[in-house]
Amino acid sequence: MKLSVNGKARDLTCPPVTRLADALRDELKLTGTKIGCNAGDCGACTVLIDGKSACACLVPVAQVEGAAITTVEGLDGNGLQTAFLRHGAAQCGICTPGMLMAATELLAHTPTPSRVQVEDALGGVLCRCTGYAKIVDAVMDIAIADVPSPASGDAVGARIERLDGGLKVSGKELFGADEVPEHSLHLHVIRSPHHRARFTIADTEAFLRNNNGLFAVFTAKDVPGLNRFGVIPAFVDQPVFAVTEAIFKGEAVAAVVGTAEAIKTFDSATFPVHWEVLQAAQSPGAALHADSHFIQPGRPKNTLVEGHVERGEIVNGFAQSAHTVTQRFTTPFIEHAYIEPEAGYAQRVGNRMEIYGCTQAPHMDREAIADILGLARTDVRVMPSACGGGFGSKLDLSFQPFIAVAAWHLNRPVAIAYTRAESMAATTKRHPSDITIKVACDLEGKITATDFEGVFNTGAYASWGPTVANRVPVHASGPYFTPHYRAHAKAVLTNCAPAGAFRGFGVPQSMIALECSFDLLAERAGIDQLEFRLLNALRNGEPTATGQVFNKGVGIAECLEALRPDWERAKQPQARPLHIKRGVGIATCWYGCGNTSLPNPSTIRIGITPNGDVVLHQGAIDIGQGSNTVITQIAADALGIPVHHLKLVGPDTDLTPDAGKTSASRQTFVSGNAAKKSGEALRALILRETNVADDAILTIADGTITIATRSIALHDRPINQHGYVFMAEETYDPPTKPLDAMGQGEPYAVYGYGAQLVELDVDTKLGLVKLIRITAAHDVGKAINPMLVEGQIEGGIAQGIGMALMEDFIPGRTENLHDYLIPTFGDMPEIKSIIIEVEDGHGPHGAKGLGEHVLIPTAPAILNAIRNACGALVRHLPATPDKVLAAIQEVERL
Repeated sequence: MKLSVNGKARDLTCPPVTRLADALRDELKLTGTKIGCNAGDCGACTVLIDGKSACACLVPVAQVEGAAITTVEGLDGNGLQTAFLRHGAAQCGICTPGMLMAATELLAHTPTPSRVQVEDALGGVLCRCTGYAKIVDAVMDIAIADVPSPASGDAVGARIERLDGGLKVSGKELFGADEVPEHSLHLHVIRSPHHRARFTIADTEAFLRNNNGLFAVFTAKDVPGLNRFGVIPAFVDQPVFAVTEAIFKGEAVAAVVGTAEAIKTFDSATFPVHWEVLQAAQSPGAALHADSHFIQPGRPKNTLVEGHVERGEIVNGFAQSAHTVTQRFTTPFIEHAYIEPEAGYAQRVGNRMEIYGCTQAPHMDREAIADILGLARTDVRVMPSACGGGFGSKLDLSFQPFIAVAAWHLNRPVAIAYTRAESMAATTKRHPSDITIKVACDLEGKITATDFEGVFNTGAYASWGPTVANRVPVHASGPYFTPHYRAHAKAVLTNCAPAGAFRGFGVPQSMIALECSFDLLAERAGIDQLEFRLLNALRNGEPTATGQVFNKGVGIAECLEALRPDWERAKQPQARPLHIKRGVGIATCWYGCGNTSLPNPSTIRIGITPNGDVVLHQGAIDIGQGSNTVITQIAADALGIPVHHLKLVGPDTDLTPDAGKTSASRQTFVSGNAAKKSGEALRALILRETNVADDAILTIADGTITIATRSIALHDRPINQHGYVFMAEETYDPPTKPLDAMGQGEPYAVYGYGAQLVELDVDTKLGLVKLIRITAAHDVGKAINPMLVEGQIEGGIAQGIGMALMEDFIPGRTENLHDYLIPTFGDMPEIKSIIIEVEDGHGPHGAKGLGEHVLIPTAPAILNAIRNACGALVRHLPATPDKVLAAIQEVERL
């Protein structure tokens, strides 16, 4: 078949039913066209066919014979791509090619589109990172404009474009499925179709003989080392392959390896496995009360772990209170829904194993794979691809153990790419919660006591369940001074997919309960909701619920004050149709950056080559939040050179020191501090060599360092084992203290703070909620890159909207992006970001983390606004129209 691709005549030799997306990627090697779902739901594979946008995954090549196809590779650096960079419209970058192609069609016939026209034209492409606002801004402003590069020492605080953004907008960014070695075999995982079942596997030799193109079957007996993995050493409990019983739908029991074509056409139903279905416990209630059904041996009452924080005298606190509110709230499983499904390859190199693919934690992956293969840590190399969204789930191993075992035995590269259904069935979710909370205040509205009890469905295996159970009691007080406090959280094992890390580690669930209850409490006390929060906001010098005292950097009051003008405006009566009610709601957040009371180090290396190249070894995974840019900005200013003069060596366990996992809003704070220390140490080394003043201007070019009146010729100097003439490598570990039996201690060195105000309309006849505007004030200490801060705020709010109004993962039922709904362009309101900078004493330049924080206040602010509009409080999320309508009808009956 003949067709034109990006203006060139191309021949295709594949079968006529081949998906156009596969033909472009596999045969023509145009991997800028991304695969997110293969069902036309996500739009990542959007291309132009004779100038019209289409999902390439839905188009067989027979339909496009003779047509002109344009992919992202054919845009050739046009104004639209530069606008995406200038506006920060690309974060992780996996959806960016699809967005660019849809926008290209729009601009071809509508050169100056309105915001609504852009939203309509791009509405078929999903993004999980950006919140869409900057994408619309970019499409509406494609005039090419130069963005000046900041001078030496001025990078921190500058709105510079992402340093890795060019790859994202060109389609040259390589994700897990984009790079596969030649002659690779491919792997398919056999997974349980049942929530709980015993199984036996029959004659696999006969099975292979009867299936051409299949080379091997692997099961638990083929794992060379430990048939277990996990993210917390004391809770390594998930098998690579289940042995005799699968305890959640989607659990792996075997893997089949063969040619790419054989795996593509393989039918799992032909695999010789026999299932004996057993009774499953899918809720904590069922699991806690099961007499003989133990999800895992040795876990009494199927309880994985419990966390507790207590301060003051809780009984006396309530006895001395004037107003009390008790409420119960529940939240469901929530899917991460990153647009890039898990993918990568493994290859054996001698007696070492190399793993390539998407991850948030390369050094953690290395340790786990070494244990699974029975190798030393140094015999495993993890080479992360670009990561097309993560939000916590890609902290856990997923595809890596399977391809590692297969490649080790076969001594051939083995690749895998999860289907969307496989990704959603088998990977971790946000913990469902069942929370009962009691809050109280005195006559003046001062909080007197909070009592919190949370039960979290942690699924079949531990994952990050212990972290959630321990982080939640620390945070469930909110950023408020609470003299009498008790919080208890329990993670319960069930026959569901493991619940793991998802932007907030359980804090979003707890803040829904707290902030909605505080609205009710403020009402009973007769105090305005904003004033109630300001009255009780934590201040410098006041102890937190764990007894920790910060004398600097507590910024929650500043966030609330920043909302005051919009709060007063939004409360003014507005003329609306009788059945449309306007509501306004407010909620706050705080979030501890990094591990809870545990070591949390990052190490960064910077070196100067004999040619004068300054190289930053930056091992922090950039999942879209911008660590490649932010950490480079910090390092450049610390060394005293322009930011664009630094060359980046990205994460690779052979090439970059361990910068820790990308989670818990730690990279700007922890790795940023390590980068600052490294840059300062390298500068000090050069200053000592030249004996010049500390503030001397440094230039490095053409193999020479020039500083003040001194010069250092680099070519004549010896190099170290890393190839550098000058080098510094520094580590930063935040100062924390363990929690005692009552949860008292110093769990985090830094907290970030925020508050959000939501304006919305409720249709009381249909239960429909329409978001109008969200104003978000977040204290980041110091905005290292304000454009990226805004992007995080907008993206986090989008996920909070999904949590509040639509997202509900049901195992076995919503394992695609058609039935599982996430926010689209049309769901997003106007967002106003207010950046607050209350400098912290520990952060680099006073900076605090942000990524987790921005999601936390959105859902409770929406629920409070719904209640403000119509009097109905939705206690069981998501607040879908049927639940809103039922809550309205309940209020009307009272």
